[in-house]
Amino acid sequence: MSRNDTDAWVERLVRADVRATAAYHVADAAGLVKLDAMENPYPLPPAVREGLVRRLGSAELNRYPDPQARALTARLRQTFGIDPRWQILLGNGSDEIIQILIAALATPGHGVLAPAPSFVMFRLIAQWLRVPFHEVALTPDFALDVPAMLEALRTHRPRVVFLACPNNPTGNLFAPEALCALIEAAEALVVIDEAYLPFASRDQADLLARYPNVLVMRTLSKLGLAGLRLGMLFGDPRWIAELDKLRLPYNIGTLNQLAAEVVLEHYPALREQTAILIAERGRLFAALGADPRLVVWPSEANFLLIRLRSAGARAIHERMRERGVLVKCLDGSHPLLAGCLRLTVGTPGENTRMLQALDAALAG
Repeated sequence: MSRNDTDAWVERLVRADVRATAAYHVADAAGLVKLDAMENPYPLPPAVREGLVRRLGSAELNRYPDPQARALTARLRQTFGIDPRWQILLGNGSDEIIQILIAALATPGHGVLAPAPSFVMFRLIAQWLRVPFHEVALTPDFALDVPAMLEALRTHRPRVVFLACPNNPTGNLFAPEALCALIEAAEALVVIDEAYLPFASRDQADLLARYPNVLVMRTLSKLGLAGLRLGMLFGDPRWIAELDKLRLPYNIGTLNQLAAEVVLEHYPALREQTAILIAERGRLFAALGADPRLVVWPSEANFLLIRLRSAGARAIHERMRERGVLVKCLDGSHPLLAGCLRLTVGTPGENTRMLQALDAALAG
């Protein structure tokens, strides 16, 4: 084999399962109304931007960042009212935290369990780390199938169970009694993923005091800081101490730490934006629910899931794109999502344009 024969070297050295996997796809949204990724559509207020300029301009970038991000952690604890009993672990987005959790706990014989459909990274990261991933379909109304989940716990004996609440891409909160039934039956760490908490009517943090096998994961991405890639996990310090051993040193850069601190000093402004998005979610739900061509489900997140009753979802997705609006097509990703599109809640103007594009696409 020639040393210049790169294809042969790649085929010989790169794992076969990696070569067989497609990279995570992010759609090109240039020139489009971007309503496919559950981002906050509003820019930071001027006062926040001015604060960022002042604080970041004095950053000592010749030095490594604080490895424990102590000032930021204190600000997060204060802003979100995290009980002082619980320790916080920060990650480069929730994705890094998911990777740490699976790497620390799962084994080839005792992997990961999650309902489906749910956040795709639970499955992808388990596959990348070569541990078993088991999923249990939600019920047709997207509730947890508790008997099936209990059977999966007994059969597969996972080490980690992920429960996204609100769930992505369905937008619903799982019933408290269902969550408790699974936690009580699990011989595993149960991680409650609250990425969409800013838009939800309740959180699950009270479970930390009730159960020793629960941790809570959150992110700042949906709140308006997607560009910072900052996630957090919190719970009993004994869990966090073990998981912290797998966190890469200096995983949260100096600029990210400082920027998050500055923005969280203006947290009420972010909550004002969230309130607008929740109101817009209600407007969209009413408009979409009145259209006989669609089914729309209630949501406690910053998106709505719809099903097209007769039109092909992929064709409608493309027609909307041609009209300048990008949403997420979920058709084909899971049987329960056949014919479905996911619509991120944007600004009032963006939402009106999305409704117009959807109506025109359905009209052909």
